[in-house]
Amino acid sequence: MLFRARDNTDRLASQKGASPNTVAGYRDSLRLLLRLASQRTRKKPSDLDIADLDAPLVAAFLEHLEQDRHNSVRTRNNRLAAIHSLFSYAALRHPEHAASVQRVLAIPAKRHQRNLVTSLTDAELTALLAACDTRTWTGRRDHAMLVLAAQTGLRVSELTGLTTADAALGTGPHVHCVGKGRKERRTPLLPLTRATLQSWITERQGADADPLFPTSTGRRLSRDAVEHRLAHDVAKASNSCPALGSKHVTAHTLRHTAAMRLLEAGNDITVIALWLGHEQVATANIYIHADMSHKERAIARIQPPETKPGRYRPADSLLAFLEAL
Repeated sequence: MLFRARDNTDRLASQKGASPNTVAGYRDSLRLLLRLASQRTRKKPSDLDIADLDAPLVAAFLEHLEQDRHNSVRTRNNRLAAIHSLFSYAALRHPEHAASVQRVLAIPAKRHQRNLVTSLTDAELTALLAACDTRTWTGRRDHAMLVLAAQTGLRVSELTGLTTADAALGTGPHVHCVGKGRKERRTPLLPLTRATLQSWITERQGADADPLFPTSTGRRLSRDAVEHRLAHDVAKASNSCPALGSKHVTAHTLRHTAAMRLLEAGNDITVIALWLGHEQVATANIYIHADMSHKERAIARIQPPETKPGRYRPADSLLAFLEAL
């Protein structure tokens, strides 16, 4: 089993071109699965075989994620996707376990409630940016980073992956990034964002290959560091803008904020999907569902039908019976 897991990991990286984040996510999923299987079968992980990882054990693992580790349904489904990847690979090379493999592959993803996206209003965003202490080096870095995130909608990984050379501030100012799925894109900058970045880069004085938003020691910021700094600024901004205190604000909220501002400005959903680097246009439909102004304009176009008030009564007795059920 150990060699099959290693081969599948190599296949993800070399043949399918999966990103390091995808490989790391699959690695963590299989590590958790093997740890649980080892406890239940009393075998070392390297001694486990496909027959030991049958459908009941995988189902117990998924339940363990939700009940014991308190993982969300989305995380549960991501772990299952990693398991499916391993068993799909094993199915082609070990037909003797075909029946067991197919039972695992038949385990479906779990449906879950899709909540409306959380975004910031102009007043909330202004309060958040004002909360950055621009008297300090880290405060000026955070301010430039949040201004860029709120305008471009970059993912956290894209934001922390930027180098100084990725910010082109001459003619046609934009930032360049390689995002999810290794898709390369360039995002234009507004004059205010350009001026903020220009001021920061002048102070930063880094080489082209250096991180655009480094730590105090010059290293690349981690995702946790970004979320920690953002939480600090949100807590501070809540004093002047209490509405922020009722929202769960993360770095991804700034991405949603950029998308909602584009939508409110009248941009087509395909443009927003392209701007955010979505693989499918349908992914950006969540912003249409969250935007009440679109729904209000739609209902304003509806003319009330000129019909007499009253309750419909079917003429046929059978239809009347069915109507009453």
